[in-house]
Amino acid sequence: MVNGGARGDWLDLSTGINPRPYPLPELPADAWTALPDTGATARLLAAARVFWKVPAKAAILAAPGASALIAQIPRLCPPGAVHIPGPTYNEHARAFHAAGWTMAGPGAKAAVIVHPNNPDGRRHTAPEGDLCVIDESFCDICPDDSLIAEAARPGRLILKSFGKFWGLAGLRLGFAIGDPVLIGTLAQSLGPWAVSGPALAIAAAALEDEGWARDTRNRLGDDADRLDGLITRAGARLVGGTPLFRLYDVSNAETWQSRLANAQIWTRIFPYSNTWLRLGLPGTEADWLRIERALG
Repeated sequence: MVNGGARGDWLDLSTGINPRPYPLPELPADAWTALPDTGATARLLAAARVFWKVPAKAAILAAPGASALIAQIPRLCPPGAVHIPGPTYNEHARAFHAAGWTMAGPGAKAAVIVHPNNPDGRRHTAPEGDLCVIDESFCDICPDDSLIAEAARPGRLILKSFGKFWGLAGLRLGFAIGDPVLIGTLAQSLGPWAVSGPALAIAAAALEDEGWARDTRNRLGDDADRLDGLITRAGARLVGGTPLFRLYDVSNAETWQSRLANAQIWTRIFPYSNTWLRLGLPGTEADWLRIERALG
């Protein structure tokens, strides 16, 4: 139970997960009963290479979620100083701090960017450093902005998340793309059979489905515009975001969050801003009407 009822009673707009996920394909029985085989892994990685236009010199690793990769990356080289321009997704700084790194400005030994940035949607240029991490968890909605060409350079890693654009966060699947030496070390740290058979099959089918990706980008763009209109008419100002989440400036973020929570709609506020409110997208017409009523 949570405040005000059960989890299913709430409309959770606190994440940037696509509310209309990729439709699950029919799976072969051995996806559940056998250890993941090399053929299934090869199919997934081949589909990933095509979908993300991965440079030939870059290697790809599938992992049980981007978070698992974020936790391991700071241990790829001896600790030093890392530059993580913020505000941004805080798990990168947490992982580097846990591995003994210190935070610093530009020119540090390592650099991390979230591109597009969470929560404001900023785009970045490619960072410089001995170890450079480019988190593109939300870049599948704007593939032309991808910095995937950086994956061909030594010391570079591009992260992709399967839970955001495809809406299948529970599948726990992420990818690291980049320097073959770093990818090899990450693979050793994860061990064998890191990704489940069902995840391999579902993700391969999704990455091969260019039509669904194209149609989904169009829909998400339309829905983001619709949400902007709804929230700004209620008195907010758009700060930025992506078609998967929107960031608004409001008079008092806690007041707005409480107002929506009274209608069992959960949103995201931030400890570093009293006025920033982030919303993901609703998935059904009933959800849209629920937001409109809560703001009316």
